Amino acid sequence: MNNVDNLTNLLQQGFHLTLGATASLVETLQDPQKRTENLSQISSELSHLANEWAAKGEMTEQEARNFATNFLNQLQNQVPTTSEASGTTSTTTPTEVAPPDVQLDLQELTAEIAAMRAELEQLRNSDSNPS
Repeated sequence: MNNVDNLTNLLQQGFHLTLGATASLVETLQDPQKRTENLSQISSELSHLANEWAAKGEMTEQEARNFATNFLNQLQNQVPTTSEASGTTSTTTPTEVAPPDVQLDLQELTAEIAAMRAELEQLRNSDSNPS
């Protein structure tokens, strides 16, 4: 019974949302001042979201860099550099810094970050140059 009430409330809320959005759209189309206000509000909200996303992207990029640096440092610390039995010192240089799957993950993350930066730049440009 509770699920039926939830479904009814959800459908009613969806109907009210659609009706309210339609009424706002009609008001906006009929009133040039209202249209200007709404476009200004949408533009400022989009600009705010773009700034929020940019800050989050910077933080995520820094976290990814820290993770990669820590991971590489751990790998380098695990490679033996001295031979205690013979008393000679030999330096071992790994041919691969990280396993291939980790390198692939890092490349994919780097590509995603680059795509997000490009998208944010496009949003910033479109906000600064409204059509």
